[in-house]
Amino acid sequence: MDLKDKLLSSYIALEEKFDNDSTLHEVRNQAIKNFETKGFPTKKEETWKYTSLNSILKNDFSVFPKHENAIEFPAVKKYFLHEVDTYKLVFIDGKFSSFLSSTTHEGIDVCLLSSVLTKPKYRLVLETYFNQVAKKDDSLTSLNTAFAQEGAFINIPKSKVADKPIEIIYFSTGTEDAMMVQPRNLIVVGENAHVQIIERHQSLNENPVLTNSVTEIFAQKRANVDYYKIQNDVQTANLIDNTYISQKQESRVSVHTFSFGGNITRNNLNFYHFGERIDSTLKGITIIGDKQHVDHFTLVHHSQPNCESHQDYKGIFGDNSTGVFNGKIYVEKEAQKTNAFQQNNNILISEKATINAKPQLEIFADDVKCSHGCTIGQLDESAMFYMQQRGIPKKEARALLMYAFSNEVISSIKIPELKQRITKIIATKLGVKMGFDL
Repeated sequence: MDLKDKLLSSYIALEEKFDNDSTLHEVRNQAIKNFETKGFPTKKEETWKYTSLNSILKNDFSVFPKHENAIEFPAVKKYFLHEVDTYKLVFIDGKFSSFLSSTTHEGIDVCLLSSVLTKPKYRLVLETYFNQVAKKDDSLTSLNTAFAQEGAFINIPKSKVADKPIEIIYFSTGTEDAMMVQPRNLIVVGENAHVQIIERHQSLNENPVLTNSVTEIFAQKRANVDYYKIQNDVQTANLIDNTYISQKQESRVSVHTFSFGGNITRNNLNFYHFGERIDSTLKGITIIGDKQHVDHFTLVHHSQPNCESHQDYKGIFGDNSTGVFNGKIYVEKEAQKTNAFQQNNNILISEKATINAKPQLEIFADDVKCSHGCTIGQLDESAMFYMQQRGIPKKEARALLMYAFSNEVISSIKIPELKQRITKIIATKLGVKMGFDL
């Protein structure tokens, strides 16, 4: 039985746990029908032209964990941002870990999606937000919708500021020979509210994992959201990360994606504007080697006037790695005075590394400022020579040049402790000791 058939038969078994009379049940049924029709995406689809899932789908993934697994904090402490106090939502093989988590309902909600899906007091939240901005015709998003049971629910009410960052961490223990997990996050940030969120998926051994994640973010008027994704998993882990963001008037949302680890990583990042004077920021750093594959697909849909979007993605590719950047800016006729910027810069440090870049602009308004640029090159040999002449060893000189290449994105991180953590990860990826001043 292939994975698609296993998922379809597993859904039938899962249905027995659901309330068949609820609106959510119909949403799930429509979603699984869409997945049944479309199946897993293939390279025949334009948006998946450079990324194949065939090698992943050969694994015999368990769809539901057979056991509940516990983890001791010392074993995973290094994956937390322990330099600063944070709220924590921790999941082990898709199940919530109260032992490792630190949640709250005092002023803000940092809790579980399962509460939204099952408790009557959250019915309005469910009907207003769940599956409302996610693409209903995307097969993998539909698959997640059908199976969604657990994940993070974060609600920052009007005029509230989250007093500390929120960490969302999904651990895979690897106790199954191969495991598929489908976390779902729902984040609502009210008018004039502010939140900082850090998300991470982490495997704890080398058994194959496939994560199909969906996050919906709703930023109300003048809301401010800083979202950081740390992707530094083992090289048997595969991640398909689907993020959908709805922004209303004068809201500001930034998403930073740091892709360093994993086997195949696909990031689908979609912004939709529903008001004027909105600001959307998408930034990313990819540093990979071996046979790793990272694919960034971005969309900013400008539908209202006087809005801005800024995209800046940097990639460093070594060995036999492959990078993909497919960035799209869509400007509707009504979206006059749009200011949209997109930049993708890449360095190939191996003759066998590959980058496929496809920046796209679709503009139907005539009073806009829109630009896109893409560069693919190698390290500046003259700069390398200059630094070596001044006593800097070749390895450190290469690392300094690559760090400088990434620094524009790093400098925009607003959590100092996270900036330091990312800097350490980059230094490790570039093969230099932290004693060397980066």
